[in-house]
Amino acid sequence: MAIGYLQVQARTARGTVPLDGARIRVLDSEGNTVYRLTTDESGETQAVPLETLDRGFSLNPGYMGNPYYSYGVAVEAEGFEPVTVTDIPIFDGETATLPVTLTPLERQQEQGQPERQSEQERQTRRQEGETVSVGPPAVAMTSGRSQEGTFQDARVLRQVVIPDPITVHLGAPDSYAANVQVPFLDYVKNVAGSEIYPTWPESALKANIYAIMTFALNRVYTEWYRAKGYDFDITNSTAYDQYYVPGRPVYDSISRAVDEVYGEYVRRQGQYAPYFTSFCNGSTVTCQGLSQWGSVSLADRGYTPLQILRSYYPDDIGIARTNIVTGALSSYPGAPLRTGSGGLDVQTIQTWLGRIRRNYPAIPAITDPAGTFGAGTRAAVEKFQSIFNLTPDGVVGKATWYKLSDLYTAVTRLAELSSEGTSLGIGTVPPGSVLRQGSRGQDVVTLQYLLDLVSQYDSSVPAPAQDGVFGSGTRQSVTAFQRAKGLTADGIVGARTWQALYDTYLGIGENVPAPGPETGTVSYRVKAGDSLWLIAQRYGTTVNAIRQANGLTSDVLQIGQVLQIPVSQSPYVEYTVRAGDSLWLIAQRYGTTVEAIRQANGLTGSALQIGQVLRIPVGS
Repeated sequence: MAIGYLQVQARTARGTVPLDGARIRVLDSEGNTVYRLTTDESGETQAVPLETLDRGFSLNPGYMGNPYYSYGVAVEAEGFEPVTVTDIPIFDGETATLPVTLTPLERQQEQGQPERQSEQERQTRRQEGETVSVGPPAVAMTSGRSQEGTFQDARVLRQVVIPDPITVHLGAPDSYAANVQVPFLDYVKNVAGSEIYPTWPESALKANIYAIMTFALNRVYTEWYRAKGYDFDITNSTAYDQYYVPGRPVYDSISRAVDEVYGEYVRRQGQYAPYFTSFCNGSTVTCQGLSQWGSVSLADRGYTPLQILRSYYPDDIGIARTNIVTGALSSYPGAPLRTGSGGLDVQTIQTWLGRIRRNYPAIPAITDPAGTFGAGTRAAVEKFQSIFNLTPDGVVGKATWYKLSDLYTAVTRLAELSSEGTSLGIGTVPPGSVLRQGSRGQDVVTLQYLLDLVSQYDSSVPAPAQDGVFGSGTRQSVTAFQRAKGLTADGIVGARTWQALYDTYLGIGENVPAPGPETGTVSYRVKAGDSLWLIAQRYGTTVNAIRQANGLTSDVLQIGQVLQIPVSQSPYVEYTVRAGDSLWLIAQRYGTTVEAIRQANGLTGSALQIGQVLRIPVGS
């Protein structure tokens, strides 16, 4: 009997916060428990062996069954909705890494608050949680594909850019389905695992990955859907686009291949646009584009990925590269960084790793001098790569660079949101106003902040602009949130929607672990009106951290009671400059002064650069 492997990663906030101590059960096809596992400080389990079919079945286009055994995973973590993933394909000799994103539980409603659902419904959701079904890759399907697109160099965008994140519609274009935002690197790895078998020869894998990546870049470059008025870049319908399955595992062979070709795409000689690389399985379904099974046959005959692609697309196609990534702090320097490299680019990744390790303490501290890529930097890079499904070679290539940029942006964004919530005075009681498109003012600022925070934990809720104006973008975000919470999706924020937003917001504050490790405590004497949540917000920590520091078993406080509050010893928070920022606006947001920010950062003027990281003095 053949053996494959499964590793589980439990995280929240789009992968930026690992969940230590999550309880995992691996289940066979009958629902019997095969393993009981617990995640470590990076939110990971060890890889466990599982029986499966011989890889030869997945290399035979004539085999009509599934060439693998399927398993399930049940994940539970204190303070989060449980998640069950079913029908996970395990292939011979392959390690499947299953990323499971958990959603913080909402704060339980108190007496006198408007009811959105019955207590029985709430308890059922808390006990059963979410169920995700993975299922077979598209290459095993018999349904037809009718992909349409632009083959010509019809310029819509001025440059070929990697959309990070890419917005995926989970259904046919006109279907009533959710949109999700996915980092492009993760999207490509997911689609490759959703379309083909990871056991295929390397040349076949890379040829298919080129087609998958180029297909998506063509959709973005030509604005195929957005030009038609849709609010997404691509769908996950195999009839129109390519298969994306939320919650699908990442396979090591596919991950390595994507890392090597990330940012490259297919185009014709003399043209700039990504070629429209349509494809189908080539066995039960035929088409004018690439044959997925045919690529395996050609790889077995020694064809390179480009030779395979030229067998199905015009002879003059070639491979081009783009280093332009939307949402990235800075573009890839053009050459890999490795031991012996030096300069500003090395210092940049050292800064990113230093901040990311506050959320992922398993990443070792870098002991090399700033700007010097030595053994300490290599060790930190290797650990980062192993945690985030990248080839752990200690070399910062395109995929590692942009994953570092993505994670750094995400973790600093979460820290900024916590500070903004405190300065806005969100409190625990929602406003009594009714907001709709066209509304303005402070309550709209509060609404947009709450939606922005929720979007970090639910990829189906887009983050609206933080401008205090209830426009179409805010309405889109509101309706997505209402659908996610089972409310009437009318885009109007009344009592029920306000309460749902606050329950979600307070649940995040109570349940999501703070980046650590905490470095000290301060004493605090409880005053009238205090609650654990309010104290946690004031000191930038969590309710659970205060409970643990004081051995509390309930949230009841006594006036005059002295608590030990875990706090960071750093007098600064980090802030990444965004478009439209000024020193004055940042100072207002954090309750400090322009001069204090200048002194903390050695600034002599007021000029700022997008992506620049500032130290903001707190309590100054």
